[in-house]
Amino acid sequence: MGVASALEAASSTDYFVDAELKFEQLTAALKGRQTQAMKFTDLEKTLEKDGRELLRMLLEAHIKSRGPGDIGPVVEGSDDVFRTHRRIGTRQIKSIFGDIEFERISYGGRGEESLFPKDAHLNLPSEYSHSHELQRRVSLEVIKGSFDQAVESVNEGMGVFIPKQQVEHITVRAGGDFERFYEQNLSKEKLDLAKLAPLVVLTTDGKGIVMRKEDLRPATKKKAESKENKLQGRLSQGEKRNSKRMATVASVYNIDKWVRSAEDFKNDLSGPREADSKVRPRPIAKRVWASVEKDPEIVVEEMFAEALRRDPDKKKTWVVLVDGDPRQISRIQDRANELKIPITIVCDIIHVVEYLWKAAWVFHEKGDPKAEEWVNERFISILEGKSSSVAAGIRRSATNRKMLKDQRLAIDTCADYLLNKAPYLKYDEYLSQGFPIATGVIEGACRHLIKDRMDLTGARWSLEGAEAVLRLRSLKSSGDFPDYWIFHEQKELERNHLSKYKKPSVINKNHIKKLK
Repeated sequence: MGVASALEAASSTDYFVDAELKFEQLTAALKGRQTQAMKFTDLEKTLEKDGRELLRMLLEAHIKSRGPGDIGPVVEGSDDVFRTHRRIGTRQIKSIFGDIEFERISYGGRGEESLFPKDAHLNLPSEYSHSHELQRRVSLEVIKGSFDQAVESVNEGMGVFIPKQQVEHITVRAGGDFERFYEQNLSKEKLDLAKLAPLVVLTTDGKGIVMRKEDLRPATKKKAESKENKLQGRLSQGEKRNSKRMATVASVYNIDKWVRSAEDFKNDLSGPREADSKVRPRPIAKRVWASVEKDPEIVVEEMFAEALRRDPDKKKTWVVLVDGDPRQISRIQDRANELKIPITIVCDIIHVVEYLWKAAWVFHEKGDPKAEEWVNERFISILEGKSSSVAAGIRRSATNRKMLKDQRLAIDTCADYLLNKAPYLKYDEYLSQGFPIATGVIEGACRHLIKDRMDLTGARWSLEGAEAVLRLRSLKSSGDFPDYWIFHEQKELERNHLSKYKKPSVINKNHIKKLK
């Protein structure tokens, strides 16, 4: 059928006839004797199946009723080429209700890319046959569980089957605008909230992800290729089945000051007692993200860029929480110096307590209640700013007991940590200024973004797939996924359609005019 004939037929066709007939059949069936005997579950299943088909038919009818996308005899592309050859063709799209098919006009020229105004008007994806809404729902399932589970959930919940490989491709595409999204300013709501809090907190950590061998970093890959296990049937002590690539996790948030003292922590190694007059402040406008693809230095740069979006004039107090890794501290300090931003680096108090516990078990039998008392005393002293004295004291105690080098290993390790990290253990100052001293936010992010999703039994990730899932989970954890998806669809419209027209406005104006 030619373009003219197709346009004439479209103007006189009632596309909703079949859908109306389907509705009448469904209504008649529900009134019929057979359904009167059905149990509630059977009714639900029947109505879901037939109802979904009715919705699919209504959607298809509506898309067809909007015409084939005729916007005139000629279209000028962004390449300055006039496309005068018009042809009617069909397109299929997989929606959340099932597959639909419709006709649309293509505008082409010899050797030139064809343009489809109707696709542009509807903002249909160009690379995939899956609607953006279907892609969004697939992405949400991928955030929650494995690719296999996403396939099953989409099929069960919408009656739409998407092969696993296509789910993986959709995931990669869905996260493609992650960086562009965060290059924009924070939403006004988040920015207004962030402005109210005097502290900007930055924190970062690392977590390994089991990768396919070809996607390991060069040094790890070389080690993995040369690794040879002692036994064929099982691993020997110290051997690992898989090699990991380190992902860097980062978080930035604002928070109010919370002034405390060491006294607030007495007899409570997990944190301060909350008196009625001291309501613990919560993080504001928290953003968390992770990357296994980028080097840690790049993620640190992104972390500072995010903080600058919240405090472009550098008037707030910047606190950086770390776990004590020297390379991590060096990267952070170097970036702060480059940007000429004064920062306060704070070592996580929970890491300090863990070193104390390891030392405690050298002096006490396992399970001895006195070990907790021993740890608590030194914990309070450290919070009072006396970490060097604590280090000297536990070393002296080990020496007085004439412990051998192997016996006192945990003690010397603890003492070395306290002395080496002394510049970042000034907890008396931090508490008096209302700074946070624990990395609970980043520890939780490592667990939620990576361990809970990426550590699935038997999973070996490709670099592209792991990065895409981390991006989507980061968006969800930061509460940005809804805004991101709106942004992503707009970018898809620009990439796939608007950028290909000399005058993009012709798509909507002329198309709507033709339909009136």
